[in-house]
Parts: sequence; structure tokens; C-alpha cells
Amino acid sequence: MGLLSKKDSKLILDPLADNNPITIQVLGICSALAITAELKASIVMAVSVLFVLGIGNVVISLMRNIIPSKIRIIVQLVVVAALVIIVDLVLKAFAYELSKTLSVFVGLIITNCIIMGRFEAFALGNGPWRSFLDGIGNAAGYGAILIVVGFFRELLGSGTLLGFKVLGDPIEKTGLYAIGYENNGFMLLSPMALIVVGIIIWVQRSRNKALIEDH
Repeated sequence: MGLLSKKDSKLILDPLADNNPITIQVLGICSALAITAELKASIVMAVSVLFVLGIGNVVISLMRNIIPSKIRIIVQLVVVAALVIIVDLVLKAFAYELSKTLSVFVGLIITNCIIMGRFEAFALGNGPWRSFLDGIGNAAGYGAILIVVGFFRELLGSGTLLGFKVLGDPIEKTGLYAIGYENNGFMLLSPMALIVVGIIIWVQRSRNKALIEDH
């Protein structure tokens, strides 16, 4: 028997596709619009949410039987705030320039609908192991969309990936720029992130007609 049962595997795999937090549940859209102009920022935000949601789900699950119902939201906010502070301090210590780029958006992880939603919908009613898998799965699904959007926005908007010039030099007119290619500055604006997410939703739902009926 494998490490994960079929039921446990679905907790990780479903949010990556058929129940993706962004494209299906339409949660966490704000960060998808705000920080995906650069692939590096998208990756760091994805990893940050993976840490916060994975650990946070476990903590809430362990505390679920002792949290008074009337203050459960406050307790959840305290837990996620503590984890976000850790993420913020690590970024400032090891990636200060990137922490300035992400700035307020790291703090807004505290009120990310995906995190609070998983605390309420899953961690409060399940054990630590399944809660951990649920957190990892939903964070991975969220992060995957951020990375895809960041990839296309940086590539088409700046001609770079992770800061490296992959289409050539626009000043020296090398690579694609030698044949007249121009960067699309519109890709770096927030509305284009919404359009890219919309295209992803369209492709996903066109491949799986059942999603249209269910959602």
C-alpha cells in the first residue's frame, strides 16, 4: 500500500485541476493580479502560501477541539499572522529586494480567502495529517496558477524570465528583437493578469465540460 490512500491523494491532486482555488473557486484573485508581473515574485508568493497554509492547517487541526466557537476566527487570524511574520522576516533576511517588491502583499496573506477558507472548511473538522495534505494541495493549486501567469506576463511583457533575457536584447536588437519583435507593456499591467487567468479558466473548463455543469 502506498504512502497515500486514494482519498488522501485527492486532497493534493484535486486543487491542482478540477477544484483549483483560483480558477474554480475564484479565491485569491487579488494576489494573482498584483504580484505576477515577475516570475520570481510569483514563485516566492507561491512558496510563502505553501508554508503558511500547510503549517497553519496542521496547527488549527491540532487546536480544533479546544478553540471556543465564538473566537475561532480570531484564533485563526493569530495563527496565520504568526506564520506570515515568520515568512516576512525570512524574506527580509535573505531576499530583501524581493521583500520590498512584494511589500504589503505578504502581509495580505493573513486575509487570503484560500487560507481562511481551508481553516474553516477543512482543518476544523479533520485530523492533522489530512489537514496538512489539504493545505499543501490547495496552496500548490494556487501557486501553480500564479507561476503560469507570472511566466507569461514576464516573458511577453519584459522579454525575460527570472530576470534573464531569453528573447534577446531589445537595446542591441538581438534575438527576436532583430526581426522587429517588441515587448508588450500591457502584459505588465494588472488587467492583463485578469485576462491571462480568464484564458486559463476557459482552457481548463473547455477540457472538462463537467466543471461547467458543477460550477
